[in-house]
Amino acid sequence: MGNCQPTIVPYEDFDVIADIKAIRKACKGFGTDEQAIIDILANRCSFQRQEIKQAYFDKYDDDIAMFKECYFQVHERDLEADIEGDTSGDVRNLLFFFQGNRDESYDVDEDLAEQDATAGEGCFGTDESTFSYILASRNYLQLQATFKIYEQVGSGEIIELKKCSVTTLMRVAKNPQLYFARRLNKAMKGAGTDDDTLIRIIVCRSEFDLETIKEMYLEKYDVSLKDALKDECSGDYKRLLLAICH
Repeated sequence: MGNCQPTIVPYEDFDVIADIKAIRKACKGFGTDEQAIIDILANRCSFQRQEIKQAYFDKYDDDIAMFKECYFQVHERDLEADIEGDTSGDVRNLLFFFQGNRDESYDVDEDLAEQDATAGEGCFGTDESTFSYILASRNYLQLQATFKIYEQVGSGEIIELKKCSVTTLMRVAKNPQLYFARRLNKAMKGAGTDDDTLIRIIVCRSEFDLETIKEMYLEKYDVSLKDALKDECSGDYKRLLLAICH
C-alpha cells in the first residue's frame, strides 16, 4: 500500500475565487462549456471541491434564487426538476459521487433503513455492488437499523451479509488494487455497463490509489483502463471519467 499512487492530488495553485468565476462563466449564456467544468473538477481534490461548492453558493445564491423564480414565472416549471430531467442518469450519478458527500452523522432514518433492507432482500448475498454501495454510504447506526429490518423482512439472516462482507474484505486485503481492477473489468464485461460500480471505484479511489489500479488493470487485461472506458462510455460521462483517470 505504501507505493500506491492517486490520480488526483491537491491542486497546488488552487484559487477558489478564480474557480467559481470560471464555473459561473461556463454555465452562463447559451449552452454550457462542459469541458471547462470538467477541467476544474477533475483537477481538484475532494476538500477543494467542497470549498468550491460552498464558495459558489455563498457568492451566487441570490442570483440563483432570482433566476429560479424568473424561470418558474416564464415556464411555469421547476428549474431543478428540468435540470434533473435533462441530465443523463450516469452523468448525474457521477457528479453526485464526485461531490464527495458521505454521511458522517449519527442520525438514523428508519424509512431509508427499510428501503435499503427491502432493496437488499434476496440479493445481499449475491449482489456485491448493492451491498458495497450501502456499506460505503451509510453511517454505522444507519447500517445497524438496516440490518435489523433486513433480519425481519429478508428471507435470510444477517449472517449472509457477514459472509459476503468477509469474502469481499479478504479479497481487498490480499491485493486491493487487483480487486478494484477486477471489479472495473467486470463492470464493463458483457451486455450493458455497471455504471454505479465504475463511478464508485474511479471517484472514490482517485485520491488514494487509482494510478496504481490503472497499472494493475493494464498488467492483467493487456489494455489500459482509459481505452476500456473509451470503448464503453460516451459523452460528458466518458470525458469526466477519463479526466479523473488522467
